[in-house]
Amino acid sequence: MDAKTQVLETMKKEGIPLNAGKIVEITNLDRKLVDKAMTALKEEGLIVSPKRCYWQAK
Repeated sequence: MDAKTQVLETMKKEGIPLNAGKIVEITNLDRKLVDKAMTALKEEGLIVSPKRCYWQAK
């Protein structure tokens, strides 16, 4: 499973807005991979930010 899929699945599973640090804790992925995955997910419109620095699956 690639980082982008892992990040999106984690957001869906948790069901609450998460920041990148929490996603790193849950997935044990490198922070740079999480940041890159989140940027791609934002550009694709698959995640939204309900409050500053926190993201959730759309």
